[in-house]
Amino acid sequence: TIHRWKPGVGAEVFIRPSNKANGLTFDKEGRLCVAGWASRSVWRVEPDGSVTTLASHYQGNRINSPNDIVVRSDGSIYFTDSPGALYNVGMAAEDLQQYLDFQGVFRISPDGARLDAVIADTVYPNGLAFTPDESVLYVNDTRLGEIRAYDMRADGSCGPKRLFHKLAGSEPGIADGMKVDREGNVYCTGPGGIHVIGSDGGLLGRIRIPDHCTNMAWGDADWRSLYITTYGSVFRTRVNVPGVPVG
Repeated sequence: TIHRWKPGVGAEVFIRPSNKANGLTFDKEGRLCVAGWASRSVWRVEPDGSVTTLASHYQGNRINSPNDIVVRSDGSIYFTDSPGALYNVGMAAEDLQQYLDFQGVFRISPDGARLDAVIADTVYPNGLAFTPDESVLYVNDTRLGEIRAYDMRADGSCGPKRLFHKLAGSEPGIADGMKVDREGNVYCTGPGGIHVIGSDGGLLGRIRIPDHCTNMAWGDADWRSLYITTYGSVFRTRVNVPGVPVG
């Protein structure tokens, strides 16, 4: 189920069933784009409520289980394709076979005509986010507990990886959702809450959350509110630096 929350209204059901939808974002036209975890596809909700499948197969093979998603300013869509749903019986429409020999990041071209694998060297790719100028793509790896940085090429592909930050801590929490603010600071779920990392890769601090964090999104008119999802709740915290707007 995908829920929608509005100030003064509260939470309401937006889409049910969602087939275990995972990461969500909006494109430049304001349409909701979804990383379909159990559907093993990326799909978009049109203004009339219909659904358009944007990606489900790569070179004739079914993709793994899309985890998180981001839209670049040129309209291209990048998503992580982890094997997560394939580990859970009944989650991936009963088809638990992995047809690809890698887990990585894909790019859907702005016109939707091409699906390219731009990263194929991750173990469990999860959250992803661009720097404010979109010159670097950050991708975290849940299994390795690290954030990697990839310089972007002119054609939308990614250069070689480099280690940006290694998450540390003994509290509950993993590398999962990730966002960037306008100064280039990275916000990543991790042990104990949200880890805030400077553009140089150094840890600036943590936002302590009393639950296992899964993802987050910028919101409110000034983009200075961070909405954080956990296993059972949604938290809101105010920050000093605005986030990078969506759409």
